[in-house]
Parts: sequence; structure tokens; C-alpha cells
Amino acid sequence: MNTSRAGRPRVRESRHPDRTPRQEILDAAAALFGESGFAATSTRAIAERVGIRQASLYYYFPGKDEILLELLEASVRPTLDLVDTIRAGAPGPAAALYALAVRDVGTLRAGPLGVATLYLAPEVRQAPAFAPFREHRAQLAAVYAELAAGAAPPHHPVGAEVLGAACLHVVEMVPTLPGRPDLDREIAHACLALAGLHGESAEAAGLAGDALLARLAATP
Repeated sequence: MNTSRAGRPRVRESRHPDRTPRQEILDAAAALFGESGFAATSTRAIAERVGIRQASLYYYFPGKDEILLELLEASVRPTLDLVDTIRAGAPGPAAALYALAVRDVGTLRAGPLGVATLYLAPEVRQAPAFAPFREHRAQLAAVYAELAAGAAPPHHPVGAEVLGAACLHVVEMVPTLPGRPDLDREIAHACLALAGLHGESAEAAGLAGDALLARLAATP
């Protein structure tokens, strides 16, 4: 669907003229889902929060399932799309794990932070409409498991699946933590610690991961 069209007339002027109506709908929905829960939030309430008619909302989204799915996908797909690039550019799994965690925190912080709190909602965990998100999040957890297990020293007492789930959980704690400039790197170092890397080995992985991230940022 071409979302660059002007769309339908608004009930009131936008409070966020720098945002497209589609983005305003996503922002309003994320806030309402966080405040009232997904089941209790209606498309009418979302439209009223944005300042558009309910019929106008359907110009952009068929319903609230599609709105939530887009929010959820935006919280995992940008990171997942970088996995191959990070793997190829990192000198080893520890640096790749660090870089992945930093970028994943960035992905979550770029969108409405409350989205991550909806991951455990019954609808998200069970409804067929959200199966694509569940599959993509599982893929991301598998990457964390692979990298953390590869970075871990021999005879690490925690298995790959648990390591991957733990790293993903630490990253997804972002909405509950106070924002700080280096929060993404703190969380990345927490993932290294879960994998059993401390001291010089963790510092070296962090430096290599930061160098990789700098190269990625400089790539057009």
C-alpha cells in the first residue's frame, strides 16, 4: 500500500507534524497497548488518540492485529537483518555477540520502548496473527545462543539455549532501565559476562565489537 498519499481529513491538526499519520497511529497504539493492554484497546481509541476518524485508521491498517504486528516486527527485524553482516565482519563470536547486543538495544530504543513489554501478552504468544514475530524472535534467540556458546570458554556450565535466552532477556530489559548514553554497551558487556567473558577477554571483545560497529556506521 502506498502510504505516501495524503489520506483522509483529520478530526484535529496533528500534534506531531514531523510524523506521518501511519507513524502517529503506531505511536498511539503502542502507548495505548502499554496503558490498557492489547485486548482492551480499540481501533476507535487509537484513532481518537491520533486525532483522526476511525475510518481513516483503516486507510493505513486493516485492524489492530496488523498495527501490533508491525510494532513487534520493527523491534526484531532490523537486528535480524544485520546478523549476516555482523557475523562476516566480526573477528570472532565474542565480538559478534557484543555488536549484536549493542545494535539490538538500539533497535528497541529506536521504537516505542513499551513494545517489548507486550512480548508476553497472551495474544502475542498464541494468536496466529503474530506467528511471524514469534518466528523472527526465535531466530534472533538462536543467533544469541550460537554466538554466546561460541564465545564461552571450555566447560562453561550453561548450555547454548539458556545462554541465548538469557542474553535476549537482558537486552529486552531496556524498557525497565533508566536511559544512559552507554546503556547499550553495558548490556552488551552483560551478555559477554553471561557467556563467561570477564576482564581482558571481555574488554578485547568490546573493542573489536565497537570497531565493527564503527565500520558499519560508516558504510553507506
